[in-house]
Amino acid sequence: MGRSSPNDKLLLVQALRRKEHVVAVTGDGTNDAPALHEADIGLAMGIQGTEVAKESSDIIILDDNFASVVKVVRWGRSVYANIQKFIQFQLTVNIAALVINVIAAFSSGDVPLNTVQLLWVNLIMDTLGALALATEPPTDHLMDRNPMSRRFHLQKLIISCLLFREPLISNIMWRNLLIQAIYQVSVLLILNFRGISILNLAHKSSDHALKVKDTLIFNAFVLCQVFNEFNARKPDEFNIFKGVTRNYLFMGIVALTVVLQIIIIEFLEKFVKTVKLTWQQWLICVIIGFISWPLAVVGKLIPVPEKPEKQLSNSFRECADRVRRCFCCDASEENHV
Repeated sequence: MGRSSPNDKLLLVQALRRKEHVVAVTGDGTNDAPALHEADIGLAMGIQGTEVAKESSDIIILDDNFASVVKVVRWGRSVYANIQKFIQFQLTVNIAALVINVIAAFSSGDVPLNTVQLLWVNLIMDTLGALALATEPPTDHLMDRNPMSRRFHLQKLIISCLLFREPLISNIMWRNLLIQAIYQVSVLLILNFRGISILNLAHKSSDHALKVKDTLIFNAFVLCQVFNEFNARKPDEFNIFKGVTRNYLFMGIVALTVVLQIIIIEFLEKFVKTVKLTWQQWLICVIIGFISWPLAVVGKLIPVPEKPEKQLSNSFRECADRVRRCFCCDASEENHV
């Protein structure tokens, strides 16, 4: 199609998109502008390309080297994968913390994680966790994956979720986060209801024993997130340590989290409402967090479909199609204007 007319190129792109293909077009001339604009991804040449072609494209190859497209795809997939890693990590923390506090509050009227502790957990999750997981460099393993759905923006994301085509949270992510959340909830609830007897704290005063138990639950919960942060790096790979030493920011954030957690437990007792733990109790917390690593390996042996089933009721499918047509009409009108 290189020497075809602009209308023929545009017709080919439109026909391929109607067949649900993801279309990329490269061009450098003014006659390539319609096809570049219509394609899912338009790539214009930065040196030889005209200004019209550059304005109609999504990506400009500055060095006019087609091999640079590989770098573009690798980094684009890396951004998408890092978003998924953070969401898996975030949902695990949210589900575990919510279930633990809700069950404890309804059963005994007291929650093991207080407000200040939850603020610290939220800091780990939203700030430090995001920095650690969002800065993962791209790997060659990403190039083995299938392409995502076209034009990843809000409208397309809503349509994809409605039609169960390319959900942001994959079945693999659901499997991983549910396994970790169920493990954390189970272990920490056992400690909450039977912790005094398990930790042999019955001989101490009830108030001190309760504080030790709650402190150990909080410490174990935070260390579970630290260990699970490594699991979130590789949602579909067994070797979660691959390339971790090259990501200095990730290692630094993990080390900073551990150091701050030690300071909170050992020196900020009044502020966080905790008590100092013995080395045996620290060892228990580390073991609880460490179990998430072999548990993640076992969980990845459980087969799950890569994509969700597309069996929807007729009424829901009709509703989703209407929403899709509405968005598509809005998008086409905006492009026309």
